[in-house]
Amino acid sequence: MIETARYRLLLGLLAAAAIILFVLSLTVGPAAIGFGESIAALFDSKEAGPLALIMQEIRLPRAILGLMIGATLGLSGAVLQGYLRNPLAEPALLGISATASLGAVLAIYTGFSLVFPLGLPLAALAGAVVAVIVVQAMAGMRGGALTIILAGVALSSLAAAMTSLALNLSPNPFAALEIMFWMLGSLTDRSMTHVWLAAPFMVVGWAMLASVGRSLDTLTLGRDAAASMGVDLRRVQLLAVLGTAASVGAATAVAGAIGFVGLVVPHLLRPFVGARPSRLLPASALGGACVLLAADILVRVIAPGKDLKLGVLTAIVGAPFFLWLVYRTRRNLL
Repeated sequence: MIETARYRLLLGLLAAAAIILFVLSLTVGPAAIGFGESIAALFDSKEAGPLALIMQEIRLPRAILGLMIGATLGLSGAVLQGYLRNPLAEPALLGISATASLGAVLAIYTGFSLVFPLGLPLAALAGAVVAVIVVQAMAGMRGGALTIILAGVALSSLAAAMTSLALNLSPNPFAALEIMFWMLGSLTDRSMTHVWLAAPFMVVGWAMLASVGRSLDTLTLGRDAAASMGVDLRRVQLLAVLGTAASVGAATAVAGAIGFVGLVVPHLLRPFVGARPSRLLPASALGGACVLLAADILVRVIAPGKDLKLGVLTAIVGAPFFLWLVYRTRRNLL
């Protein structure tokens, strides 16, 4: 009973933090706009003045995408760590982020993104679909966690090599620069069109990932024990892979590659939710939203005139944590 109360308190605190950071994301920016003016302009439907355009067409989509993408990365990271039973698992492990990035890079390289405004995110989504097909084909419906990891690593390496080849062969230095900037990850200059494009895929992915919570609890006893208790391992694998592909693929399509959030957030929250992976899923979703919103606010505060990329900041914070996690894992094995 006490444990349940603490868990509900944790979710309440995370939800409150996400709401506060969402409001801050709406009101913090290079334009010197007061808090009251910002909120009033957000709901101003009569006059499409400069202030209303800034709030409704620039800051609102950015805040919504920060909330959605952060929740996606946190939730998918928690599911993959629970299913693969690997503390170092994150969405990029399946190669989805790398192949989605490759799709976007090809759209920029071929000029498709200039001809068709939504060509870049759609090409990235197509790359994510390719990743799912390849991983499932290589791992098979009966493939274990190790097979999925190996397939994802191989796919990530291939996509990274093809991306490097596109950069190497790019005849236009401006296209190469655009590719590099997009791959760093950012929420700058996103519109409500990007929100409506990504939202359906993310919602479907969230539903798939959330549905495996109880199965992940049983999987803590081992795959054989879970199977003997009636858990359909093939269904869990399919939902975990497809859910991650749909949600993370959509996130990468509109914001570029943003790493380490799906790795760091579940580890930070796991000590507070106990040994039940199902409880970690909603906590990680809220925690991921908080982390990404906070990081997006920081990139605007730290260097407002330099367009500091969001993926750069998350990597600077997440990489030392990753090294510490590897060190701790090695010590536990000794």
